[in-house]
Amino acid sequence: MRLILIRHPTPQVTSGTCYGRSDVAVAPHEMAAVRARLQATLPAGVPLYASPLRRCAGLAATLAQDLPSSALHLDARLAEMDFGAWEMQPWHAIARADIDAWAADLAWYRPGGGENVLAMAARVDAFLGDLLREQHETAILICHAGTIRLLSALQARLPLEETALLAARSVHKIAYGATVVVDF
Repeated sequence: MRLILIRHPTPQVTSGTCYGRSDVAVAPHEMAAVRARLQATLPAGVPLYASPLRRCAGLAATLAQDLPSSALHLDARLAEMDFGAWEMQPWHAIARADIDAWAADLAWYRPGGGENVLAMAARVDAFLGDLLREQHETAILICHAGTIRLLSALQARLPLEETALLAARSVHKIAYGATVVVDF
């Protein structure tokens, strides 16, 4: 199965802010720019899945209008990681000791008391397992950088903790509105 993974457009958040599971908006001009770039390149008639967070769901809804016969499915398992009390805090305001503790235990540490990378990996893996059972040739997923990193890491078919670590240690180079294609 080919997965076309699309990161949401640039959210309306101050640069340097931790905003994982927070449901932040996207400026209309950002949404329109990503939509215009994608609408001529995406295949019609394939299922479209998205995180229910509005920065993803909004783009997915507009793309579903552009892609005839593409059914839209919102799935919470595609959401970004929950950073708990760190959500919407400037990264520089988060205690250095807390960030160091996370860096020392990437798979199991719960940043801000929220979700750890291993828990996120488990839900993304469960989504992928369900999707693969549907046996589509291609699917489009509108999601987040963390979700894209995990889906890419799942290609290696490693044990889940190793997958979580692989994703967490990968260099984040996924631009807003970027497309990444992975094959399973």
